[in-house]
Amino acid sequence: MRVAIYYTPPAEAPLSHLAANWLGRSAFPGTPAEPLDPARAALVSEPARYGFHATMKAPFRLAEGRSLEALDEALRQFCNANRAPVIRQLALRRLSGFFALVPNEGEPALDALAGEAVRAFEPFRAPLSPEDWARRKPETLSERARAHLLQWGYPHVFEDFRFHMTLTGRVADEAAPAVEAELQERFAPVLGRPLAVDRLALFLQAEPGQPFHVHSLHPLRSEP
Repeated sequence: MRVAIYYTPPAEAPLSHLAANWLGRSAFPGTPAEPLDPARAALVSEPARYGFHATMKAPFRLAEGRSLEALDEALRQFCNANRAPVIRQLALRRLSGFFALVPNEGEPALDALAGEAVRAFEPFRAPLSPEDWARRKPETLSERARAHLLQWGYPHVFEDFRFHMTLTGRVADEAAPAVEAELQERFAPVLGRPLAVDRLALFLQAEPGQPFHVHSLHPLRSEP
């Protein structure tokens, strides 16, 4: 079993419906989504497996002596103690070949929340296995990213963190304009608008290769 701390909107939110219909599945069990044609199914297979989300604490196995129930309670307490940041404008970007929804400009409060989540839930994380380490391709990472991977189990944290909600796998340059145009049209209702990062979810993957699903969802504080 692997777990992760992600941001995702609630199942009934318009953004969740848009994302589920694009990806062909919702991470909320029992929530329907549009069927996919084969071409789009191949395009979205990787983000669909993880479910629509933004990473706060990347997937990990529970450390010895740590339970799912204790992690869920720690997440509830973390959300009670931290205020919900707001993305001023949501934008569509192509990042390293894949498309994602991201803040249109820097959001320091959001970056700070992600950093706090990395630290807060570290005691629950089991060390990386040799297979996990190899899967991250440390030879391709910068020295700082390798140090993050070694210490925190994930390379893209703190200075290397960028909030993003992935919508595709890697898209070839020649196909990118058409994919971008379709995404711009589908997600037009939310693009350029604010998005409150107002809750965090505990996602669960029961077995390797299986899809992740939402185990629980906890609201962040809305008041100062």
